[in-house]
Amino acid sequence: MSTFHDSGMSRRELLKTSGKIAAASAFAGMMIPQVHAAGGDTISVALIGCGGRGTGAAGNSMSVKTGPTKLVAMADVFPQRLESSFNELKREHADKVEVSDDRKFIGFDAYKKAIDCLKPGDVAVLTTPPAFRWVQFTYAIDKGVNVFMEKPVAVDGPSARRMFQLGEEAKKKNMKVAVGLMCRHCPARGELFQRIKDGQLGDILLLRAYRMTGPTASEASVSNATHKYGEMSELLYQIRRFHSFLWASGGCYSDFLIHNIDECCWMKDAWPINARAIGGRHYRGENVDQNFDVYSVEYTFADGAKLLLEGRTMPGCAQQFASYAHGSKHAATVSASGHFPTHACIYKGQNITNKKADKIWTFDKPEPDLYQLEWEHFTDAIRNNKPYSEVERGVEASLVTALGRMSAHTGQVITRDQMLNCQHEFAPEADKLTMDSPAPLKALSNEKYPVPEPGQKKGHDWREYYDA
Repeated sequence: MSTFHDSGMSRRELLKTSGKIAAASAFAGMMIPQVHAAGGDTISVALIGCGGRGTGAAGNSMSVKTGPTKLVAMADVFPQRLESSFNELKREHADKVEVSDDRKFIGFDAYKKAIDCLKPGDVAVLTTPPAFRWVQFTYAIDKGVNVFMEKPVAVDGPSARRMFQLGEEAKKKNMKVAVGLMCRHCPARGELFQRIKDGQLGDILLLRAYRMTGPTASEASVSNATHKYGEMSELLYQIRRFHSFLWASGGCYSDFLIHNIDECCWMKDAWPINARAIGGRHYRGENVDQNFDVYSVEYTFADGAKLLLEGRTMPGCAQQFASYAHGSKHAATVSASGHFPTHACIYKGQNITNKKADKIWTFDKPEPDLYQLEWEHFTDAIRNNKPYSEVERGVEASLVTALGRMSAHTGQVITRDQMLNCQHEFAPEADKLTMDSPAPLKALSNEKYPVPEPGQKKGHDWREYYDA
C-alpha cells in the first residue's frame, strides 16, 4: 500500500480552489503592472541567484532586440559569486550594467532588497536553487514585477500545489512570467510538433529520451569538511552544491532530465499519468550526495503510450543526449545532440539513421540560440502587453519530473495525482532560513547523508531515515 498522503484533490479542483483563494487574497486588488512601450522605455532587471545559469540569463536579458534593458540589482548568499558574476556581466555589457555597490545584496533576504529596486513592469530573474522558487515568486507577485524563473519550479507535491496557485495570482495581476524550459521556443521542435498534430507520424505510441553523460555540475559532492571551499556552514555548503541535495534541487534527476521530459510531453501533447522506475548508486566512492547515478523510467500516458527515459552520470560510459518519437506511421528525431541544434527530422520508417535517403522531412533552417530566443519572446510580451504565463506548463513539467524521481527512489509505481497530493515537502521552511540557520538536511552518524533505498523507504525520498 502506498504511504503517500492523498487528499483526493484533482487538477481541476486544485485550480478551482486556488481561484477562490486568489479572489480573497490581498494580491487580487493590487494594480496591474505598467506596460513598457514597444521599443521604448528601458526594462530594469534584478538578478537573484548569481551562479552560471543566472549570469547567463542576465546576459540574455541585456542582449534582447525588442528594446533597451539594464541590470540594476543583484542578490546572492555568496559575496564572491555575486562579484564574479558582476565582473563577467560588466565586461560583456558594460553600458547596460548599472549595479552600484549599494545594490549588491547578500543574504537570504537579499532577494527582497533586489526586487525592491524594481518598479512594476520590470523583471526579476529568479535563478537560485529551486527550493527558493516559491518564496521569491511570492514576493515578486506582491511587488507586481514580471518574472523569469529557472526550471524546475517545484520539486515535490506541496511546492507544486503552491506554484500552481501563485501562477493564478500572477495572471490576475497581468504579470508576464517565463520559465526556463527554452526548448519550447525552438522553431525546429515547433514545426515537428505541428507535423505530428497534422498526423504525419500517425498515433504516437512511444517516446524515448536519453541524457547519458559523465558527472555533471554539482551532482556529486564530497563532504563539506574535505571540500575546497574551506570553512563554510553546512547550510551554505548544501546550497553551493545544490544538485547534490534533494531539498535544494530535487537532485540531478529533477534539474537535468526535465528538458527531455518536457520536450517529449510536448510532442505527445499530454502529461503522463504514472511512472514506474528503477535506479541505483554504483560508483559514488566517497561522495556524500543523495543522487543515484543511473535512472530508468517508464512513463505511461492516459492512452497507454509510453515515454522511456534513461539518465546516467557515470564516467567512462557511452554518452547520448537525445529524444525520439515513434508513431504508427513514422519515427522522428526531436533532438539529437543536446538542446540545439536539434537535427529534427522525420524518417520513412522506425529506424533512426543518419542517411538522408531514410528521411522524409528535415528542419534545414538555421537554429537560433534558444536561451536568447526565450528572452526575445518574453520581453516582446512585456512591451506589447501580450498575455504571457509559462507557470502552469512549468509546474506540470516539474511535477512529472518529480514523479519519475520519486518512483525510482521509492521503488513504487506512482501516479501523477499521488505526486501532486503528496504531503511530504523537502524544505517547508525555506522562507525562514537565515545565514545562521541549520541545514534542512542533517548528516547521519557516519557523516554521510541519507540516500534513497527503493523498497525500504517507500513514502518519500529520504526523511524516513530520521524516524529511528
